[in-house]
Amino acid sequence: MKNLIRLILSLLVIEFVFSQSLAAQKDFGFKPAASNIQGSDFPKISVDKSVYVRLRAPEAIKVQVQGGDGFCPKPLDLVRDTAGNWNAIVPSVGPGFHYYWFTVDGVRVNDPGSDTYHGYGRPTGGIEIPIADEDFFTAKNVPHGDVREHWYYSDITGKWRRAFVYTPPEYDKNAKKKYPVLYLLHGAGENERGWSKQGHMSFILDNLIAEKRAVPMIVVMDNGYATAKDAPAASAGFSMRDMTKMAETLEQVYVKEIIPNIDLSYRTIPKREGRAMAGLSMGGMQTMLIGMSHLELFSYYGFFSGAIMGGIMDDPKTAFSGAFADAESFNKKVKLMWFGAGSGEAQFVKMVDDSKKKLEVLGIKPITYISQGTFHEWHTWRRHLNEFAPLLFK
Repeated sequence: MKNLIRLILSLLVIEFVFSQSLAAQKDFGFKPAASNIQGSDFPKISVDKSVYVRLRAPEAIKVQVQGGDGFCPKPLDLVRDTAGNWNAIVPSVGPGFHYYWFTVDGVRVNDPGSDTYHGYGRPTGGIEIPIADEDFFTAKNVPHGDVREHWYYSDITGKWRRAFVYTPPEYDKNAKKKYPVLYLLHGAGENERGWSKQGHMSFILDNLIAEKRAVPMIVVMDNGYATAKDAPAASAGFSMRDMTKMAETLEQVYVKEIIPNIDLSYRTIPKREGRAMAGLSMGGMQTMLIGMSHLELFSYYGFFSGAIMGGIMDDPKTAFSGAFADAESFNKKVKLMWFGAGSGEAQFVKMVDDSKKKLEVLGIKPITYISQGTFHEWHTWRRHLNEFAPLLFK
């Protein structure tokens, strides 16, 4: 009888806590996230960027929420109310886009109230945290380009591959004009649609072009995973060894397949001065491994939170068959070396500083940028693209 009374009292306390929390939503300005599916009230975001999550799971015993860097890196317990809803408030979430998920009795599930994105190697929920006075990545009343789905068969991998290709607003109006190309790579656990869906790259480019801050360009977002057709599949953990091996195969795909295919299919400027390459995280490493081995193909390079130094370039004089050894020759070929990170990702800030110091000693002067208040997540890389693209093809 005493245990039953304790249980009833516990449930009443829980109900009271969350009734008070619901009542407080008005005071703290909780509103449904813009990334919710239509008609979904949760998750909600407050004026102080706290996130109210809710999952209905009346039969569950334990529910937790967890997400990427800047959201909730460690599991946070939810509390069950008498209606069978599990509730929690994640305090002071960082700005921009974040992946997140629930764990229900040990099973990872997505929030049915959120749209899904390809992250962490699978369809994963995500949330957009609004940022005051920052709209460079949003749709505006300006001419808009197109993002096209481009399929091609790869003899190297023995598979059909998909790339998304952005063409600037004017592309179809002048059938004779040719355009430079930015090859833009995604990160580990994501895929070729990440830059257009999570990154909003088309809106960023549309706005920059409309403001005449960037020249009209084509942007190619290919799949960053490539395994030779006779090789075993890479492990699901995306180890550095696996990523390096995939980069070696991807190098062949770029040199022999995707670049010739794009030059054949679109009105490009098919020379080094008309090509740039950039990537985030794993894509930054791939940009370094592929780009520095093929200075004949690209003149502009961007490394967005890229895993680029350390073991790869302990001695930049000898790295990549001596690509940096002759600074005068390198500077004639390469118009831009650009390194960026978010202030909340300490290891990548260190890599940016390390890269700059090592290259400057050799006589190569890179441009660096630190996104303030952001982490290893998409808003860092949106800002990177917004800073990087205006420097291209000038």
